[in-house]
Amino acid sequence: MGDGLRLSAAFFDEVVRPLLEPAIEPYSAGLIGPGSEVLGLDDTRSTDHDWGPRLQVLVSADVTAEEIAVIDALLDQRLPTTFRSWPVRFALSHDPEIRHRVEVGRRGDWFRAHLGFDPLLPITTEQWLTVPTSRLGEVTAGGVWHDGDGSLGRSRAALAWYPDDVWRRLLAEQWRRIAQEESFPGRCAERGDHLGASVVVAGLARTIMRWWLLAARRYPPYAKWLGTAFAAVPGAGPVADELRRAIAATDGPTQERHLGAALVATARRHNELGLSAPCPATLRPFFDRPFLVIGADRFADALLVHLEDGDLAPPP
Repeated sequence: MGDGLRLSAAFFDEVVRPLLEPAIEPYSAGLIGPGSEVLGLDDTRSTDHDWGPRLQVLVSADVTAEEIAVIDALLDQRLPTTFRSWPVRFALSHDPEIRHRVEVGRRGDWFRAHLGFDPLLPITTEQWLTVPTSRLGEVTAGGVWHDGDGSLGRSRAALAWYPDDVWRRLLAEQWRRIAQEESFPGRCAERGDHLGASVVVAGLARTIMRWWLLAARRYPPYAKWLGTAFAAVPGAGPVADELRRAIAATDGPTQERHLGAALVATARRHNELGLSAPCPATLRPFFDRPFLVIGADRFADALLVHLEDGDLAPPP
């Protein structure tokens, strides 16, 4: 648990809980949603904005807006000025008002605001596909400090990972993105465009990193934390090394060798998942051109033939 989560947990236990109980049971409390501390990635730099003792207090649907306003006013009156040397009232990037950051609201409303739906209702295929992976990661990370009726835990459990068909679809999309550009570094190098080749390789590296996170059943975060999250994926170290060498390469053959090694390792991991029939994890020429590629469309096609959900149209 990072410093921000520890601060939130202690703030709840020592300050917020005594003010709330037993008046509003059942309720849930925790720290989820946006914030580097929610992902356990906070450090000293993180404290320069949107930082301080904060958490969500989520109540049931039958609690009225007026009752929520009373709880908020009670907290505003009774919360201390500071907690462990941190101001209890502070501004946020999206809210310049100096106020306490114990966010009180209905559980279902909170999830609808952050995801567009209530996870305790049936989640549709469209909902799974349209929520950014970073959002899903934010609401399933963090910590729960109290869960009176278990509703917050059930909400997070429902979002723990995709249904298998959605998982296949998302992995196939990463393979499709690779297929669209895997021959381009060689073509750029052939024209003497080293910068262009490096830009394409970097884009392919990003897609490969996202693929590995999805394969490990981890929601890819937004760009700032992508490399940090990828580095924590079991077995991804050799792939990371190959991607670094490919991006740093100063000539086409070296770039192709290291990118190819990363793609072969990714293809082998694909086969280990058992989500499709295995595909040969070997490089091959791009049609009649002298550029070696993995043939990423093969892996996308192998995943898509297993889809049983009729709402999951193959990616273009």
